[in-house]
This record gives sequence, structure tokens and C-alpha cells, in this order.
Amino acid sequence: MDQIAGVDRALDEMLVQLGGMVLRLSSPDVTRTPDERHALARSVNQYSVCAARSGDPRVHQLKVELEETIKPHLRLIASR
Repeated sequence: MDQIAGVDRALDEMLVQLGGMVLRLSSPDVTRTPDERHALARSVNQYSVCAARSGDPRVHQLKVELEETIKPHLRLIASR
């Protein structure tokens, strides 16, 4: 059972590292083109699938932050 817990912790650490990398890639300076944004969305979605099984709060926090990066930004347009 100790080995399973160790593997679980190692996977959580890898997810934290991976989430940090994807978060850096989510910067508008890095992902400029529609293809890059599409690839980012796929990466965030895949991360979310993996994070769903984790018990580590850091992984879940990164999941929330990453999902926010792919939400469309709404602009308020006022007409006169």
C-alpha cells in the first residue's frame, strides 16, 4: 500500500509541474494564433481529465486557473 501512495504522490507532483507549464503557455504572448489557442484548449481539457482523479488541492487549483484561461473574454460595447 505504501508503494501505491508513493506513486500517487509522484503523479500529483508531475501534474503540478505539467499544470505550471501549461499555465505559462496560456499567456497571450505565447499563444497568439487560433491554432495555438486550440492546442492550448486541448491541453487544458486533457489536464482537467487527469486532475479530476487527483486528491491534491494544488492540482485542483491549477485546473481552475487553467480552465479560466480558455474561457472567452467578453467585451462590453456601449452604443450611443
